[in-house]
Amino acid sequence: MRLLALFLGLLSCERQSAGSGPEEQGWLPYVNRIHKRVQSHEPCRNDTCFNRLIQQDLASFQSGISRDLMKNVLSRKLGTHYQIINHHLYRDDDCMFPARCSGVEHFLLELLPDLPDMEMVINVRDYPQVPLWMNPVIPIFSFSKTSDYQDIMYPAWTFWEGGPAVWPIYPTGLGRWDLMREDLARAADRWPWEKKISKGYFRGSRTNPERDPLILLSRENPNLVDAEYTKNQAWRSEKDTLGRPPAKEVPLVDHCAFKYLFNFRGVAASFRLKHLFLCGSLVFHVGDEWQEFFYHQLEPWVHYIPVNQDLSDLRELLEFVKGNDEEARRIAERGRQFISEHLRMEDVSNYWRSLLTQYSNLLTYRVKQRKGYQEVARKPGHSEL
Repeated sequence: MRLLALFLGLLSCERQSAGSGPEEQGWLPYVNRIHKRVQSHEPCRNDTCFNRLIQQDLASFQSGISRDLMKNVLSRKLGTHYQIINHHLYRDDDCMFPARCSGVEHFLLELLPDLPDMEMVINVRDYPQVPLWMNPVIPIFSFSKTSDYQDIMYPAWTFWEGGPAVWPIYPTGLGRWDLMREDLARAADRWPWEKKISKGYFRGSRTNPERDPLILLSRENPNLVDAEYTKNQAWRSEKDTLGRPPAKEVPLVDHCAFKYLFNFRGVAASFRLKHLFLCGSLVFHVGDEWQEFFYHQLEPWVHYIPVNQDLSDLRELLEFVKGNDEEARRIAERGRQFISEHLRMEDVSNYWRSLLTQYSNLLTYRVKQRKGYQEVARKPGHSEL
C-alpha cells in the first residue's frame, strides 16, 4: 500500500509539473511565435543597419531634385531652410522651436567637414508634412511619420537637446542621449532582471485616451500593473487624469526597477521608447503606426512585446510574460542589446552622414548662398545636462 501511495503521489506531481508548462497554460502559440521570429531574424550590422530606410525615403527623388522643386518646397514654409556651402552651415531665421533646431544643428555642424554643398528643409514640428496624395512629392525632412506620409526621416533633435520638458525632473528636456545612456546603464545594473518588480509600469501624461485602459487595469489589479497619469501643460483638473489626482513624475532611471515597461505614441512617435530598452526591462510597445528612423530594425517578439492599439490583448500578454519569465527575460535582453549596440551617438551621426550624402547626390543644380542667411556656429561647451 505504501508503494502504491508513493507511486500515485509521484504521478500526481508529474501531472502538476506538466500542467504548469506553456502548452497546458495555453501559452504555446505565443512561445512558438517568439521562437519562429527569433529564428528568422537577421541581425543588422552597424555600417548598414539603417541603409534600407534611407533608400526607401529617397526613392521618390531618384530622377533628381531640381531648383524649381526646391523653390516649390520653400514657398510652402513647412520647415527651416538650411544650406551647406564650402563646409559652412547657414539657415533662415524661421525656426518655430529654437532648441529643436539647435539639436539638429549639433549633428550638421559635427559633420560639416565630410559634407558636400546642399540645401534642405528640415521640419522640427511634431507632425510630418508630405501626405501620400501630394503631387509632386517634395523633399521635407521630418523626425517621424506613418505609412500615410512620404517625408524623409532623420534622427530627432532629442538625441542632443530640445526634448519634451517634464517639470521638475527634466525642466529643459530629457537631455543628451549619450549621457542618458550612461545613467540608464547604471540603473539597469542596480536592477538586474531577478531583482526587478514583476509588474507592468507606466508614468506619463494623458496625451490621448488610448492609454486609458492601462490606467484602468492598474486601478482594478494593482498587482499586475502600476500605471498612473501625471500632469502635462494642458492639465486643468482631475478630469484630465481620469478622475484622480495626478501622480508624481518619475525619472526614467527609476522605471528600471520594473520588469515590464509600456511605450505609447504621443502626438507622433514617442521619445521615450529608446530609453526604456536600456533598463533591461521588457518593453510593451503599443501600436506600430508611428515610426522613427531606427524602428524598422526593432522586431516584435524578438526585441519587444507588441500590443494592440486598443490594448484589447493587454491583460493576456501580461499574464503570459509573468508565466514565462525566461522567455520574457530573453526578449528584454535582445531589446537592450540592440539599442546598446546599434543606437550609439556615433550611429546617429553616421545615419545623418549617409542620409545627407545620398540626398546631396540627388540635387541637379549648384546651390547658391541666400542673402540674409546667418551662419550657424557651434556653441562652445554646450551640454543640456
